[in-house]
Amino acid sequence: MNASQSQPASERPVIRAVAFDLDGLMFNTEDVFHLTGTELLRRRGKVATPALFHAMMGRRSREAFQAMIELMELNDSIDDLAVESGDIFDALLEQHLSPMPGLFDLLDLLDANQIPRAVATSSGRAYLTAMLNRYQLLPRFDFLLSAEDVLHGKPNPEIYQTAARRLGVPPEQMLVMEDSENGVKAAVGSGAYAVAIPHDHSRHHDFRGVKAVAHSLADPCITGLFAHAH
Repeated sequence: MNASQSQPASERPVIRAVAFDLDGLMFNTEDVFHLTGTELLRRRGKVATPALFHAMMGRRSREAFQAMIELMELNDSIDDLAVESGDIFDALLEQHLSPMPGLFDLLDLLDANQIPRAVATSSGRAYLTAMLNRYQLLPRFDFLLSAEDVLHGKPNPEIYQTAARRLGVPPEQMLVMEDSENGVKAAVGSGAYAVAIPHDHSRHHDFRGVKAVAHSLADPCITGLFAHAH
């Protein structure tokens, strides 16, 4: 599906802005979420399943934990699970966190082409800010959209419709990069130029409607969109 890498410049779509997802797209945090969820359920004598992680990935925290409660038949409250999960996640993060391949080079390319950009995530703002600050990335984005900024979380397209409006471009001129089925549904539903970048935990997801499926943030189907853009 990487057709755009061979397109002549005259046939390339006009991309004037970019919206990044966060978890699993900019950082390998889906690895950490999987370890966290596995441990959270192990403490309750349960085994996490691929179906559970599929249902949770890309969703806002409360919706994800509600899915866990229902699918795993837990008696815990959302709030209790969130607190315990946060403690496990924080302990694992120091050992496992890393940026996804190609992230910094892509940001440099966008800088060179003066392309405005935002982060649009289902995660909370405090977490989002802390993650970006770990790598001094906060100043490299025009604004951030988090779980608190929308009424409806992904797969609803609201967050990407909001991003396009604030970036001042029609959705079809905004590149959205996503790693999960819920995220892709939101991106495609908004009318954005959606590209999926699967990882080990989302390769089986349904990415219908995307313009391309990329191998990484360095894939020519992404970087080629900005060749000679300025």
